[in-house]
Amino acid sequence: MPTESINILVVDDHTIVRQGLARLLEEQPDLSVVGQATNGREAVDLTRELKPDIVIMDIAMPRMNGIEAAKRIHKHLPKIKIIILSMYSHEHYIQELLETGVSGYLLKDSSGRDIIKAIHAAMNDETYLSPSISKMLVDNYLSPKKGSSIVERYKQLSNREREVFQLIAEGHSTRQIADILYVSISTIKSHRAKIMEKLKINSSVKLIHIAIQLGIVDPEL
Repeated sequence: MPTESINILVVDDHTIVRQGLARLLEEQPDLSVVGQATNGREAVDLTRELKPDIVIMDIAMPRMNGIEAAKRIHKHLPKIKIIILSMYSHEHYIQELLETGVSGYLLKDSSGRDIIKAIHAAMNDETYLSPSISKMLVDNYLSPKKGSSIVERYKQLSNREREVFQLIAEGHSTRQIADILYVSISTIKSHRAKIMEKLKINSSVKLIHIAIQLGIVDPEL
């Protein structure tokens, strides 16, 4: 009797990475890629529409990053498993995503075999981490380090403020951000003021610098 396919949504803003991963997964007899998304906002919308079993998602993406997208997906569709596939191994990302409830965190240098293992682990309600990620978490548990002031300040931002923060860092104007988020310009100005206050900065240049340090925006874009 044939096994029912595991339906997967692949999310990455780099076309080659996204399509290559989709091709790898489609070669497996029990896996089916039901959709692809290029940013976190699109991922949330497609997840609601397609209701896949698993979402495999990058972190650093335009419009909405993978962390905020994972939070939204988990909040509204908690049964859907989320696996993060990222080039970043920042401890604050990993801790926050594990607390959110993701089922796996792999680095992009992982083998295809590891990704497939992570998928099957997720379907068994297990958490799969890249070996280097596991080692980092164990080391930090044994010898805890104090978080950087930038990370601690960023954690104070609300989910909406983080959305606005990313869009500002990507170079969108106040009007463009208001249109993207379907709110008034004055609302965005208010969010911007609170972000600057919480981050203890006074210019967009410093905001962009922080976003690059946190890995939220790609400096090459």
